[in-house]
Amino acid sequence: MQLTGIHHLTAVTADAAANVAFYTRTLGLRLVKKTVNQDDVSAYHFFYADGKASPGSDITFFDFPSRPARHGTHSISRTALRVAGAAALDWWRGRLADAKVKPGEIVERDGRLTLDFEDPEGQRLSLIDDGGKGEAHPWEKSPVPADRQIRGLGPITLTVPDLRTTRVVLEKVMFMRSVREYSDPESTAHRVHVFEMGEGGAAAELHVAERPDLAPAHPGAGGVHHVAFRSPDADYEAWAHRLNDVGMPNSGEVDRFYFRSLYFREPNGILFEIATDGPGFATDEPMDKLGEKLALPPFLEGRRKEIEAGLKPI
Repeated sequence: MQLTGIHHLTAVTADAAANVAFYTRTLGLRLVKKTVNQDDVSAYHFFYADGKASPGSDITFFDFPSRPARHGTHSISRTALRVAGAAALDWWRGRLADAKVKPGEIVERDGRLTLDFEDPEGQRLSLIDDGGKGEAHPWEKSPVPADRQIRGLGPITLTVPDLRTTRVVLEKVMFMRSVREYSDPESTAHRVHVFEMGEGGAAAELHVAERPDLAPAHPGAGGVHHVAFRSPDADYEAWAHRLNDVGMPNSGEVDRFYFRSLYFREPNGILFEIATDGPGFATDEPMDKLGEKLALPPFLEGRRKEIEAGLKPI
């Protein structure tokens, strides 16, 4: 029983229309599912991914009216998006500058070329060169050329004040491997610790910055809600039993229709999710029509008129 990598990351926006514009037009991702937060149907839930809506490629957003997030500890502090090759990073630096996004310099970090930037709401993002490893599924309608497109998620960085209890959960409960550490780019006096899942590599790493010097983060627009880890469908019930057996408070089994989930918080309060690869986003829409209309899982379909009336058209 092993997690195989990052499944998705869910963040927060306070401007749904601008969010869709940035992630589809500027970053060139495909809007593969336009739906609602199943626990608060007044909010959109957007899923952006690669051309085939592959698990591990989607960054998602809840549309919550909220003040800007304050970055700090007890949080998911940076989301990396994978591209292939140094030339792709050079191209992206020019594209982001042209879009009035202020990218940083391309630097080597943890052995990979990295380009840091923020979205219009201050969401902390990085583009990293993953060496072209693994499958890629470009979206043919993307404004970004196929060889420059974002290939998927990872690594994801957490910031915590004390690594010790988080390490126990990652290694002893979730079976991740501690493989190396590097100097924190924001404070060279501190370290970032790297944990691998499955076969490892950029798509299957969690980085944890230990920063006791920082104040706690405050949630809001430009912040991250949770990170989800990939599980083969066949292991889902075993993970549910695993969390209960070790006494980890959790949500119990939750069917999100597009995947099945388990939610729990690690000791520093960061929300984790274990999510299955299947059944996938083409369950209720043809693959070539994903994201074009508001999709609702069957248990919300009977409330469609009410839900649509409470959403701003996008």
